[in-house]
Amino acid sequence: MNKYIVKMLSVNDNNAFFQLINTNRERLEDFFAGTVLRTKTIADTINYCEEIEQKINKKSYFPYLILEKESNVIVGFIDVKNIDWNIPKAELGAFIDSKHEGKGIITTTMASLIDDIVNEHHFKKLLCRISSRNTRSIRVALNSGFELEGTIRCDYKTTKGEIVDLNYYGKIF
Repeated sequence: MNKYIVKMLSVNDNNAFFQLINTNRERLEDFFAGTVLRTKTIADTINYCEEIEQKINKKSYFPYLILEKESNVIVGFIDVKNIDWNIPKAELGAFIDSKHEGKGIITTTMASLIDDIVNEHHFKKLLCRISSRNTRSIRVALNSGFELEGTIRCDYKTTKGEIVDLNYYGKIF
C-alpha cells in the first residue's frame, strides 16, 4: 500500500507549503526560482497560493503536494506547468523534502499522478527539463517512463547566474 497521497495545492495549505519551501530554500533556489522568490514570508506565500488558485481555475497550472498519509505532513511537490492545450502537452517539475530523499517517493507518486492527469486532461505528451548534472531527477524521469529526447546546451540561467545545459525527457501517450 502506498504511504503517500497527492493532492492539489490550495490556499489552505499556505503554512505547510511555506515550511516545505523554507526548509529546502537553498537547494531549490536554482531550479524552482520563481516559487522560492514568491514564498519568502507567510504573507508572500498566501498571496502566491491565491494567484496559483486562479491559474488552477484557468487550467494553466496544476500544483500538487505529496503528503505522508499517516501524518498528513507535506514531503514533496509536483507541478504541471507550461501547458499547451493545442497539443495538449505539459511539463512536470518535482522536488522532495531533503529529509525524504532517496526513498522513491517522487517516482511512486509521479507514476500515479501521470495516470490521473493523462486520463483527466488527455495530455498527448509530458516532458521534464532537467539539468544534465541532476542525476537523481534524471533517474526519476527514466524510471517514470520518460525518454531522453535531447540536450539543449546553455538553456537555463540559475539564480546564481550559471548557464547550464538541460536534458529534455518526453513521454508520449
